[in-house]
Amino acid sequence: MLRIRTVPRLLLSAALAAGALAATAAPATAATTTHTSFEDRLRAIPGVTVTGVTDKGGHPLYSLTITQPVDHRKPRLGTFEQRFTLWHKSSAKPVVFYTGGYGLSDSTREPTTILDANQLSVEHRFFGPSVPAGPTPWDKMTVWQEASDEHAIVEAVRPLYDKGSKWLATGGSKGGMTATYHYRYYPQDLDGVVAYVAPNDAVNADDRGYERFFRTVGTRECRDALNAVQREMLVRRDTLLPKFEATAKEKGYTFTNTLGTTDRAYEFAVLDQVWNFWQSGSASQCDTVPDAGTVSDDDLYTWSLDHGLSIYEDSTLGANSSGPYYRQAAAQLGWADLAFKHLKGVRNHPDIYQPNSVLPADMRTRYSGKAMHDVDKWVRHDSQRMLFVYGQNDPWSAEQFTPSKRDSYKYVVPGANHGARIAALPAEEKNAATETLRRWAGQ
Repeated sequence: MLRIRTVPRLLLSAALAAGALAATAAPATAATTTHTSFEDRLRAIPGVTVTGVTDKGGHPLYSLTITQPVDHRKPRLGTFEQRFTLWHKSSAKPVVFYTGGYGLSDSTREPTTILDANQLSVEHRFFGPSVPAGPTPWDKMTVWQEASDEHAIVEAVRPLYDKGSKWLATGGSKGGMTATYHYRYYPQDLDGVVAYVAPNDAVNADDRGYERFFRTVGTRECRDALNAVQREMLVRRDTLLPKFEATAKEKGYTFTNTLGTTDRAYEFAVLDQVWNFWQSGSASQCDTVPDAGTVSDDDLYTWSLDHGLSIYEDSTLGANSSGPYYRQAAAQLGWADLAFKHLKGVRNHPDIYQPNSVLPADMRTRYSGKAMHDVDKWVRHDSQRMLFVYGQNDPWSAEQFTPSKRDSYKYVVPGANHGARIAALPAEEKNAATETLRRWAGQ
């Protein structure tokens, strides 16, 4: 399961902020008036609407929508408006095409900073307001359909930039996956991809990489302490479940449409706890792990809330917030179905740890691994100019893409979690990765 209580929540918050910016965009400033001819050309693109423009660092940030077919193979089935933004600096500079894989975020990405580039940021189809009217056709939210959305945006916007301008795609986590899928289906769109902490669940039934990660991450003492706390959370279910229910009541959380009961929601949250600790935390926090044998109920529950006990509830699932991700995971992306051997005998719901559990009935689906197998094979053998960055202590980095030998590279940031970045690599590797990006960008 993709743990979305940290990075994706930030992405979604940024998307809401970007939407608010678009709705209340200020008149063009002095910085934007110098780009009047560019803006006129932008406004003239068929199917593209400029919904607002504001200033970002002395350059115009355009908020836009583009009319996309619900099904690129059958355009007659209808359309929807997909949001994107364009931070324009110069038609001669490279363009970084960023997708977070969720709602819209126009936060400045690391490759954009390294290259002093323009940045085009896109909202993934069927997240936020980028949805068709009426019931959402979830079967049309495939990796190929989104890649085709992004291809349409590239084709629409590329003519505004110089012929020699290079285009590099980037994204983190699900965004890194999305950038990779775009490149697989439309390699002519891009001059390279920089994918951060992008999971590669090429064989969904094979979770040995994840199991190996949890057997080796950090120190044995830390792993044992975390496993003991996780088990104790279920051993003390009778006394801790009322605390969980009180939290849910205080926050207004419900579980009726997705997980069903508070007991199921509680167990699901506990199963995610150790994963979340490593995804967002660090080995330096191991000293905070309480002694499972002596810690009080109150202290155990409070520590867990602060260290990985993410609550999955109706308002952020289904068609809302992160729900569309779980539909994608259930249908194509895959998930980690961990064995949890240390929890034997204390689980009430042994089959709960899979994405359909957090989806309403009308969004549940069957998994097909065809697309993931195809992408994995292409990245290994046929791709070129791909750079992957992973975190040593990030559970999502346990199943990685293997780049080809065709001007492609993979780096692992020592001690890093799901926020691994090029800037945190050892100096020699950082310099090599940076030089690679600049070479791809023609700098």
